[in-house]
Amino acid sequence: MTTANKVDVLLVGGGVMSATLASLLSELDDSLSMLMVERLPNVAAESTDAWNNAGTGHAGYCELNYTPLSADGNINISRALAINASFEVSLQFWAYLIEKGKLPTSRNFINQTPHLSFVWGDEDVAFLRKRYDLLKAHHLFQDMEFSEDIATLEAWMPLIMQNRDKSQRVAATRMKYGSDVDFGALTKSLVGDLQNKKNYNLALNTEVKSLKQHANGRWHVRLADVKTKKNRTIDAGFVFLGAGGGALKLLQKSGVPESHGYGGFPVSGQWLVCNNPEVIQRHHSKVYGKAALGAPPMSVPHLDTRMINGKPALLFGPYAGFTTKFLKQGSYLDLFNSVKPKNLKSIFGAGRHNMDLTRYLIGEATQKHHSRVSTLRQFYPQAVDADWHLEDAGKRVQIIKNCDEKGGKLEFGTEIVAAQDGSIAALLGASPGASVAVQAMIDVLERCFNQQMKSEAWQHKLKQLIPSYGESLVENAELLKQIRQRTLKTLNLT
Repeated sequence: MTTANKVDVLLVGGGVMSATLASLLSELDDSLSMLMVERLPNVAAESTDAWNNAGTGHAGYCELNYTPLSADGNINISRALAINASFEVSLQFWAYLIEKGKLPTSRNFINQTPHLSFVWGDEDVAFLRKRYDLLKAHHLFQDMEFSEDIATLEAWMPLIMQNRDKSQRVAATRMKYGSDVDFGALTKSLVGDLQNKKNYNLALNTEVKSLKQHANGRWHVRLADVKTKKNRTIDAGFVFLGAGGGALKLLQKSGVPESHGYGGFPVSGQWLVCNNPEVIQRHHSKVYGKAALGAPPMSVPHLDTRMINGKPALLFGPYAGFTTKFLKQGSYLDLFNSVKPKNLKSIFGAGRHNMDLTRYLIGEATQKHHSRVSTLRQFYPQAVDADWHLEDAGKRVQIIKNCDEKGGKLEFGTEIVAAQDGSIAALLGASPGASVAVQAMIDVLERCFNQQMKSEAWQHKLKQLIPSYGESLVENAELLKQIRQRTLKTLNLT
């Protein structure tokens, strides 16, 4: 299909965020013209690719870093509640698309995979028990289980408990209906459905060279074909920068005042991938532990059952590393090119207060294979070096922003940066990322399509797409019960 040079919506990046936003907009108003551009030959080939992310349906069930322990011994569960409710929003939208035949069978992209938190030692067992008691009391986590019983733990995670020292005190929590999500497969299916619509176009091997806003508020975006180097200009009413690690650079090119002060700190990741089919068949869950002292939150160790491109896999990691690339298929100059006069203060402020993190990442990157497998043996004592090989995962650019106290601070969450007039928005950061894509893109709609979102037509449609829209699943136990019953059934998570 021929692509028009004037569109209502320009989506930069062919990952799960852009695909989710395009799908929402298409359902809300199918008259909107949209163009998605991706610099690679395929969609979902960078951060969204299954090998480049954890594949965990992040719901706060097993991720201990979402329930931090304060210095006074209290555990804060607010972030776990918020992330769980946000993931339920994603499940609702996916369930709607399946019911309408817009997505293939759920097993194409999501599979039931119990989520477990596993710890050892008196101090960490006490922490896990306290965390369990707090979460279990809330309706979002009412189905969580806890056990210190060896026989029970052997049934939950036989690989991990095999030949473990019986004198070591251990404990775990479990949520049966946790999930593994192939976000690459999901994104390809979303884009496949969009391509059946007359007002949607996809331009692969296409990158953004410049963005300039004109007096009428519209954006003139110069695109270039990666292969032929041929340029063309798109006139767009709204621009979404969902280019993963590349979003910061594009936001800076836009020149909007809201971009000032933002910088990025790239972190690379690696997985140990199991080569032994017999070992893979004996583990059927996602088991998360506690991050090492000084490790960044995205380095929480986990032994994961995965379904990647329809095939079972077993991964352990991630192992963090230092990089100057913002994208796996990016440039080693990305970090240096992101330094601008308007973010110097925040970058150097954050750098000055995170030297320990930099040293940790360099140490991680220079580990030997045997050292990595030794870490794995804390989870799986019988791990054999030869059964595992190292694979590169994706790059994650953590947010650096202004901070009055330190000059700049490093954050590990996800943040939407939007221009005041709502004409352009960018998604920065990483965790919990793709799992909360639907809620994140609803936030974009509320900030950038404010008037349409208030209309009766969009409000009515949103309640069809996401029945809990406008209400709080954190506060409404009966609504959650109704929602969860439907989504678990539709997505085959029970």
